[in-house]
Amino acid sequence: MDDVGASRVQKPQSVLDRWFGLEQAGSNVRTEFIAGLTTFLTMVYIVFVNPQILGNTGMDKGAVFVATCIAAAVSTMVMALYANYPIALAPGMGLNAFFAFTVVLTLKYTWQQALAAVFCSGVIFFLISIFRIREYIINSIPKNLKLAISAGVGLFLGIIALEEAKIVVASPATLVTLGDLRNPVAILCLLGLVLITALNYRRIIGGTLIGILIVTVIGIPLSLTKFSGVVSAPPSLAPTFLQLDFSRVTEGSFLIVIFSFLFVDVFDNAGTLIGVTHRAGLTDNDGNLSRMKQALLADSFAAMFGSLIGTSTTTSYIESAAGVSAGGRTGLTALFVSMFFLAALFFAPLAGMVPAYASSAALLYVACIMARGLAEIDWDDITEAAPAVVAAVTMPLTYSIATGIGLGFITYALCKLIAGKFADATPAVLVLAVVFAVKFALG
Repeated sequence: MDDVGASRVQKPQSVLDRWFGLEQAGSNVRTEFIAGLTTFLTMVYIVFVNPQILGNTGMDKGAVFVATCIAAAVSTMVMALYANYPIALAPGMGLNAFFAFTVVLTLKYTWQQALAAVFCSGVIFFLISIFRIREYIINSIPKNLKLAISAGVGLFLGIIALEEAKIVVASPATLVTLGDLRNPVAILCLLGLVLITALNYRRIIGGTLIGILIVTVIGIPLSLTKFSGVVSAPPSLAPTFLQLDFSRVTEGSFLIVIFSFLFVDVFDNAGTLIGVTHRAGLTDNDGNLSRMKQALLADSFAAMFGSLIGTSTTTSYIESAAGVSAGGRTGLTALFVSMFFLAALFFAPLAGMVPAYASSAALLYVACIMARGLAEIDWDDITEAAPAVVAAVTMPLTYSIATGIGLGFITYALCKLIAGKFADATPAVLVLAVVFAVKFALG
């Protein structure tokens, strides 16, 4: 066969390759599957934690469990098929606590009214995403702040992992201190980190997942891993499905609640998108995303959809970085995550088998990988470096991605203005700095 004939005989692309661009992304189905499973295992805790938190409001825990699984599955599928990013979504930690303990228990809204507020915030998300306002906001973040956000998100994951593994504990004298390293939970978390690091260094496919599974199995004879069956029928969704109550929509306090959900999710989501996609190498030289609008619309849809079926704000999960570290590069990773969440409806006992210390090991590894964003900051310009450090450090110490971004913007704008570098203090930077300053002033 001549060269021309040979060139015509090409291996046909699979449907998955054509849709997700696997070959172009340098990935394959097996890698995306392992990445999806890794992401799922690091965030599956939400299907058990969310019902406990929202249950404090009087919501039916069984219905919240189902709503959590369905919200995560459907929203992640939209991200996969529409935006083609390896980012998973689920009801957000922090936002669910704000929903339960602030809006319902402190402000005395019913959980039905709180769901209505979440839905309204989702509608606003959708509108400002359609008109590219959110995209403009995220793209207006200076490159060095984006790098700091990526690193800060990693540090945030690190402190979450260390806290869950009891390696870092609260202290009245120093805020945090060293936990008991003789605790098997702490030991197995550190062992998991070592295994995951070594396996990934040796380029063993699925190294992160293998590390998680090894320390999970080790925990069985120590009674740290609980096996409570294989299959269970999902509870009814009826108690929370379409239970929104808009009776207080005209009240001023209701608007404050809506914009609180909006404000936190916009910037937490921005941090997640920047952190995960930067780690995956999916951003351009300026740190921008080619399909930013699609990703933001998927996130906006998630907030609305989750409220309709009965859960707090559904948003992009930073744990997606674990799947990216395992090789996930396309929406196929997210599609697999979506399938796993659907399976979790029927295999709840198995889904809950992976203990917190095992997933914490993976998160700690991801934190180590993401922290390298600090090395790419322009350290020769202190007006760039100082705000970046402030943003990165305050995320874990305030336990808020949005707060870190806010303090980063404020210090960046002030440093540039006082130093006389007015060209760097763009109108978008100044506006966002003022917005954050007002937000912090009002509490």
